[in-house]
Amino acid sequence: MKMRFETRAIHVGEEPNLQPGGSGDVVVPIHLASTFARRETDKPTSGYEYSRTANPTRAALEKRLAALEDAKFALAFASGMAAETVLLLTLLKPGDHVILSDDLYGGTKRLCHHVFQENFKIGFSHVDLSRPEDIRDAIKRNTKLIWIETPTNPLMKICDIKAVSKIARKKSVLVVVDNTFMTPYFQQPLKLGADVVVHSTTKYLNGHSDSVGGCIILSSEEIHEKLRFNQNALGAILSPFDSYLVLRGVKTLAVRMEKHNKNAMTISSFLEKSRKVKKVLYPGLENHPQHELAKKQASGFGGMISFEVYGGLRGARRFLESLKIFSLAESLGGVESLAEHPASMTHSSIPKKERERIGISDSLIRLSVGIEDIADLKEDIHHALGRL
Repeated sequence: MKMRFETRAIHVGEEPNLQPGGSGDVVVPIHLASTFARRETDKPTSGYEYSRTANPTRAALEKRLAALEDAKFALAFASGMAAETVLLLTLLKPGDHVILSDDLYGGTKRLCHHVFQENFKIGFSHVDLSRPEDIRDAIKRNTKLIWIETPTNPLMKICDIKAVSKIARKKSVLVVVDNTFMTPYFQQPLKLGADVVVHSTTKYLNGHSDSVGGCIILSSEEIHEKLRFNQNALGAILSPFDSYLVLRGVKTLAVRMEKHNKNAMTISSFLEKSRKVKKVLYPGLENHPQHELAKKQASGFGGMISFEVYGGLRGARRFLESLKIFSLAESLGGVESLAEHPASMTHSSIPKKERERIGISDSLIRLSVGIEDIADLKEDIHHALGRL
């Protein structure tokens, strides 16, 4: 039976064992065992021998994550950054070159430049990935990878995954898409030509701000075998309890994303009408420069909004510190609404001149719009704007 997205999000990986001796659990148990006994020395019981190598709860989650992106394989890690580290270590070697978006998430940028570039002599170029023609010009003989965020964090630029993948394929370059913002419910990069998808499961997939994790999803058997070996060798695996939390969270992904999207559309339109807001960046707005592309490659626009207020750094701080329902905090994707200041929080590791060059101003604010009552969220923002 071919199940649709909402059904896969609930059932794949948690099929009850109704065989003789099976417990019939509707929810996969949290397998806390670090090691697994066997009858024969050379045959692990049900394929499990040590939880770093494989764990039944984590295996259930990995099966479900693969199903959500309509892929063959998924691997779950202790954090999004752990997933990115293992992926880069697996796919690259000294002397290779990678193309990154110009307003890449600060943590990924730090990993690339201060770990892989400084220690492993891997080159990185930053390109406006919303312009496919710029990507073509940036590809070198030693380019092995193009790393896409779409929408980008925090400037909400949209990258044409299909166009970039077509360019990359002609040059035998792999395309990796960070799909954290959109989730597989709204956007499926593998179907658009990408080779690998990464997520911070901390965000929308878990959805409740109580688990840190990451995952890699793909269909290439060759790359999967290398990743699986390195996942075990490096040991940066997601714990059984965190695997359970993400399994539980994913069950409501579809209904949560619909509410996130609906609330974000309302808030972005509300912000647009304020005289105290300089500009609003949200792909769902018709005046977003890539609104049509966003509609074409995704079925929704997500719950993330960035906007600039008048008053510079002082104005941004005053707004943020006046919020009551929106928590002033990093991260995103939980049921609760969060607000943050990229220049001093998520992207503070990027030098000020570099931030300003790519458009991350001191007056830029990023919202992760939750699923609370929209009237309360509007009232909170109205109050904070009134303090400017």
